[in-house]
Amino acid sequence: MIGLIYEDFLRAALREDLGRAGDITTDAIVAPDAMGTAKAVGRATGVISGVEPFARTFTLVDERVRVELHAADGDRVSAGTPIASVHGPLRAILAAERTALNILSHLSGVATATSRLVEAVAGTNAAIIDTRKTTPNMRALEKAAIRHGGGANHRFGLDDAILIKDNHVAVAGGIRPAIEAARAYAGHLVKIEVEVDSLEQLDEALAARADIVLLDNFSIEQTRAAVVRTAGRALLESSGGIDQTTVRAVAETGVDLISSGALTHSVRVLDVGLDIETG
Repeated sequence: MIGLIYEDFLRAALREDLGRAGDITTDAIVAPDAMGTAKAVGRATGVISGVEPFARTFTLVDERVRVELHAADGDRVSAGTPIASVHGPLRAILAAERTALNILSHLSGVATATSRLVEAVAGTNAAIIDTRKTTPNMRALEKAAIRHGGGANHRFGLDDAILIKDNHVAVAGGIRPAIEAARAYAGHLVKIEVEVDSLEQLDEALAARADIVLLDNFSIEQTRAAVVRTAGRALLESSGGIDQTTVRAVAETGVDLISSGALTHSVRVLDVGLDIETG
């Protein structure tokens, strides 16, 4: 099913790179009937994500290309680990190379960064989750990468969950009226999350029976106090500038969820190379 979501994106990415005339460098140098093999190899330690779109990128250029996968999504690899072998027309392999690597490297970077946060909170009850701060048209792939890294997903879009943010609160005239309006609109089957930026707003959200409360940029001390005040009446999500150096301390306060937009909007790619086999 996910293939139906990302194939249009792959076609658009290839159109962007191949432009009006295709790969004129490769066409000038490589014979039309030349066949060969290239190997994708990890150049750093990390968690792999995106092998299916990586493979599909090549076959979209030429269906004769065959991709043999040596690693699966979620696998941890070290430098020098083979990830895939690509066999077929060399013109197609070289034309698709950069687009395929960009996707695989980026998604593997997301999975790797996620795995580091997951490892950092091991032994606590906190789950690492993502946000909607994703690359346009790559959300399904990036959220899959979060799962491959051991994290979990927040909402996928505006249509699948209610999250009342500060601007909604401002327009509604307060926490309680915002929650009451959302509950009346959505009905009893949809959970309601509300963002708060103070302990006083937390008390309002709990009084209005919010299901989940997002603690926006709370200090460690405020977060501990929020956990005590909530006493299990709602799930608590911490968010705002949390990174590798702070995530453990946040998790140890007792919150249920820790969200990080940086996992998708500021991640460092995992270095993966593709080399033609010669000789």
